[in-house]
Amino acid sequence: MSLAYSRFLYTSLTALIMAVPAGAALAQDVVLGASVQLTGPVANTGRYYRDAYQFAIEKINAAGGAKIAGKSHKLALKLYDNQSDVNLSVRQYTQLVSQDKINLLLGPFASNFALADSAVSEKYKVPMVQGGGASDQIFARNFKYIFGTLAPASNYFGSTIDMLKALKTPPKTVALLYADDAFDVSVAEGTRPMLKKAGFDVVMDERYSSNTSDFNSLLSQIKSKNVDVVLVAGHETEILNFVRQAKSLAVAPKMYSFTVGVPSEDFRKALGKDADYAFGMTAWLPTPALKDRWFGDAMQFAKEYKAKFGYDPDYHAASGVADVEALVQAMEDAGSTDPQKVRDALAKLKFESLYGPIAFAGNGQINLPQVVIQVQGDGLAEIYDAKGFVKQPKYPMPAWNAR
Repeated sequence: MSLAYSRFLYTSLTALIMAVPAGAALAQDVVLGASVQLTGPVANTGRYYRDAYQFAIEKINAAGGAKIAGKSHKLALKLYDNQSDVNLSVRQYTQLVSQDKINLLLGPFASNFALADSAVSEKYKVPMVQGGGASDQIFARNFKYIFGTLAPASNYFGSTIDMLKALKTPPKTVALLYADDAFDVSVAEGTRPMLKKAGFDVVMDERYSSNTSDFNSLLSQIKSKNVDVVLVAGHETEILNFVRQAKSLAVAPKMYSFTVGVPSEDFRKALGKDADYAFGMTAWLPTPALKDRWFGDAMQFAKEYKAKFGYDPDYHAASGVADVEALVQAMEDAGSTDPQKVRDALAKLKFESLYGPIAFAGNGQINLPQVVIQVQGDGLAEIYDAKGFVKQPKYPMPAWNAR
């Protein structure tokens, strides 16, 4: 069986399984629509959203569904596989609102997808809540129907820079590397002024092509310039290649930090001991302090998620669940499924979720502080939060041959 045919079959079966058959839904069902990456280069992260949406809907339905104007409404999910193709994703969202007649929208993964797909929700005036795109560009267009549960990409390295300043022996030189997509460009644009204000010497500021597999030239520059700290904004496959090539070239700065990968169980398994000492950030950790109406708390959610899907959730999954919960809370607050009324309720929303407090700013984006984390041994260590050091980091990173 060819790969193309396998993908077609998988996509068709997925759509068939997830779709709500015509005439089969109860009159009071609320259908949420989404297109996510189930195949293609970023499917490994796309699955978080598929699984999170399904899990949240199952949990809410088991508790009686959404309580709208005194009636219980079950939730249903209409889901398409965009095959990691932005153009296909836009067409699928157009189909969801113009032909499938879903009630409300959930988002895709990745900022470039959310940037394009949100234009559909704006055009048709159907609110979309998405937890997969953090780029500031998504929320800079005065759109009224897009809401996001990821913190601004421009501040992803903010807590990391604060930590660097607070180290007993702060580094002096920094390299900033970033991919050329919407998210990573936003990260770089926000990081530059923060580094300058903090007094660091930025000796490299380099943009690379998304999905590149060759970092040898950049790593050679890092080595020749004897850079102290390397900050990389990219996607998980790029980061994996970066670390593997850093080892093969024996490039070991005092520290490297990545916007993605480190919170992911798959990332750490893929690299094994080579993931040690890597820094990252996350807006979410599975703690019992985060209480939730449907799951109890974030720790309980993480246990149930792992048992159901066979892998640990990270902030992608938690934000995906929060997206569903936000739509439900907004419908309940509005007492309606009318898109305009739900949109207005989302703009005023304020509630506690397993992901954290949900309240959207005027531009539709949430703001949660990023916690600095580090791979230490077999797991993750929480290093630095808004209050300062939680645990001392392993810094500087030793040479590869000294581990």
